[in-house]
Amino acid sequence: MIRRTFVMAAAAAAIAGTAFAAAHAKKDIVDTAVDAGSFTTLVAAVQAAGLVETLKGEGPFTVFAPTDEAFAALPEGTVETLLMPENKDQLVAILTYHVVPGKVMSTDLSDGMMAGTVNGAEVTIGTTDGVTVDGANVVSADIEASNGVIHVIDAVILPE
Repeated sequence: MIRRTFVMAAAAAAIAGTAFAAAHAKKDIVDTAVDAGSFTTLVAAVQAAGLVETLKGEGPFTVFAPTDEAFAALPEGTVETLLMPENKDQLVAILTYHVVPGKVMSTDLSDGMMAGTVNGAEVTIGTTDGVTVDGANVVSADIEASNGVIHVIDAVILPE
């Protein structure tokens, strides 16, 4: 009886996990970031820059998403300054530097690869000691969304 209950519970958990994964894959990049809970600064910046509708669009997009800790590591006052309406163009430039058109999975990356961003500049991919994007470490890769993929990074990357 206990064994059968355990097997049934395990089967129910597997079905629920599959349903959650399917529901997660139906969310766009913005909703996926919101649900994760560790991108509140990024989401606030995307809202301030007026990029929500774009990142909810058809895509596909590849987003190198800095965590809240990555934003917190910037010099004091940087985030607050960037979120000011008069700095919207600079904020847009930084955020679009974190987005590559198309869906680029981690298996598509190679060492020294250059990827063109929505900003118009290129980021450099490294794969020697883990995966890096312009020196920021990819700490979680291949988080699929309905309109692309998110790779979580541990630093905010800045265009030159």
